[in-house]
Amino acid sequence: MTTMTETSARFREFKMPDVGEGLTEAEILKWYVRPGDTVTDGQVVCEVETAKAAVELPIPFDGVVHELRFPEGTTVDVGEVIIAVDVAPGSGDAPAQAESVQEAVPEPDAEEAPKGRQPVLVGYGVAESSTKRRARKAVEVPGPAAAAVQAELNGRAAVAPAAPASAPVSEGRPLAKPPVRKLAKDLGIDLATVTPTGEGGIITRDDVHAAAAPTTPEQPAQPAPAEEPQAVAPAPAAAVQGARETRIPVKGVRKAIAQAMVGSAFTAPHVTEFVTVDVTRTMKLVAELKEDKDMAGVRVNPLLIIAKALLVAIKRNPAVNAAWDEAAQEIVQKHYVNLGIAAATPRGLIVPNIKDAHEKTLPQLAEALGELVSTAREGRTSPAAMAGGTVTITNVGVFGVDTGTPILNPGESAILAVGAIKLQPWVHKGKVKPRQVTTLALSFDHRLVDGELGSKVLADVAAILEQPKRLITWA
Repeated sequence: MTTMTETSARFREFKMPDVGEGLTEAEILKWYVRPGDTVTDGQVVCEVETAKAAVELPIPFDGVVHELRFPEGTTVDVGEVIIAVDVAPGSGDAPAQAESVQEAVPEPDAEEAPKGRQPVLVGYGVAESSTKRRARKAVEVPGPAAAAVQAELNGRAAVAPAAPASAPVSEGRPLAKPPVRKLAKDLGIDLATVTPTGEGGIITRDDVHAAAAPTTPEQPAQPAPAEEPQAVAPAPAAAVQGARETRIPVKGVRKAIAQAMVGSAFTAPHVTEFVTVDVTRTMKLVAELKEDKDMAGVRVNPLLIIAKALLVAIKRNPAVNAAWDEAAQEIVQKHYVNLGIAAATPRGLIVPNIKDAHEKTLPQLAEALGELVSTAREGRTSPAAMAGGTVTITNVGVFGVDTGTPILNPGESAILAVGAIKLQPWVHKGKVKPRQVTTLALSFDHRLVDGELGSKVLADVAAILEQPKRLITWA
């Protein structure tokens, strides 16, 4: 959903939209425009990372970029203004209008500019003509720091005048913004014990991390120089290095993974079953399909046959493809299969899914798998591609691992882990021979999948991989 605000007849603002399903924040990974650049309706202006994926944001109107409200590496709440655009350049009233857009919100300090913009969070909109700032109980951040931040975003060297000799400091409660207070609470840090380094005595995120990490004499906390505002550094929140440990802020995809896995592990009663199977014939089939002209142009590998085997097993045991509705106390039977494939990416583990995989032929499934993997590796997987999965496959064998006990993707009934395929001694036709062998593990939600049903699904997958011709007779 596109979110924008018209601040005047000339300037329009674009807010951080909810690019997923109920997401509350996103990190600005990269700006593709700078102040002064001309933009057109639909042009991508930045790339953001949500809790699910990296997404490119298009601007919904034409104009000239007037202001970038946040630097790269900043996590911004949904609904916050991220860019102001001059939709009527050359009208002659730029100074007055620009002042209105710039001063209608509290000016950022050099340490925490992005998190200091509170108006949208508390329902306080942008004023149309007044340049008066909202009164703050704690501290008023001086304007030169805000000018330095904006100058750096504009690509100019920011030279700020000397800071005032003193700044007002509130008594009693330590000065910190809501996100910093939440961080301190999560880390168990008493703000009263934290030494502030922000302008005006404001406690910053780095101050909290420094208080949480072991202190070392070689790394004292230092305030950021006025002419080089730390808030405009393009890199994301950095790890805090201590003498014997490193603390890395948890956000984005990693934060979403942690929340989802904890929720799944402590909500759905997991059961995991294992089977070791001879997949020599499957490997021969893979080799033959690679030479098949009907499979030309698509990637053929063991995962393709395993995915097809699981789809056939679900067709034979449809009750496994379901979800548990806690609110309604109902089992929701799915008559479609959105097959999830767990993919390791530089941003963390994601699980995009192939929509209506049960309807696809083998070549179509191969094409969908190839596109899913390449999109994930390039970091272009959309939130929609990761929503609505029903059953998942995780291929831990690519790391040389025999198998595992995978945790269910939230909202799904089962997940199949595929181990490494190795040449092992195996009894075949009464004789011990070297055969291609792998171990499969199926985890399922025991609220809706009984042991018998789970065992049948796993046995069917194993039987198909042992005798791939069953794909024809059972499909």
